[in-house]
Amino acid sequence: MAQFYLVRHGQASFGTDNYDRLSELGHQQARWLGEYFAERDMGFDALVSGDLVRHRETGAGICEGLGVALPEDIHAGLNEFDFQSIVDAYLTQYPEQAPGEGAPVAAFYKALKTAMKHWRLDELTGDLPESWQSFSDRVLAARHHIQQQYSDRDRILIVSSGGAMAMFLKHALNAADDTVVELNLQIRNSSVTHGFFNNKVVRMASFNNVPHLDRPDRFEAITYF
Repeated sequence: MAQFYLVRHGQASFGTDNYDRLSELGHQQARWLGEYFAERDMGFDALVSGDLVRHRETGAGICEGLGVALPEDIHAGLNEFDFQSIVDAYLTQYPEQAPGEGAPVAAFYKALKTAMKHWRLDELTGDLPESWQSFSDRVLAARHHIQQQYSDRDRILIVSSGGAMAMFLKHALNAADDTVVELNLQIRNSSVTHGFFNNKVVRMASFNNVPHLDRPDRFEAITYF
């Protein structure tokens, strides 16, 4: 079976006017991960990525750390859902749940978790970019694409976002939809989820690892947004 290394993008620019770009730390996380792979002589046959800027920048940083240029396969099915639109729709219906001015990041995550549950149950009103089912279907289509195109390879690097990764794993594990909500909020920036696949099945071996950050001088570089 082929192996996949499913990576969440590095730290993005949360709290700025453009979330969809890596912070300085996010770029460093990606390079460190590439260096980790290089130190272990881990080569990859291809890089499959969503088409968001933070995905492309993370892939480029990993390749820089690896010292190689990988063939890049862009699949929009690996893109994140529009979490800001989901949260906005939820807070429009429940304005009393809005985090106060200057609230910590944890307050936003709490609102996001609740908003995702309402979205999953089709309880949000308004003009949303996509339904939960559409999100699920496009991530599944990306998984099928990877299985069909790369099952005869050795190692494939995949770069995506927390929500899309959680949905990818939900399908792989045949888990409940609630699993997506829970996993989404656990996945660390530049973390690696490892597994195996062929054109029929996907098997997960490990989840949410940050071996390139697991050292005393990098503990503060472990981030979640």
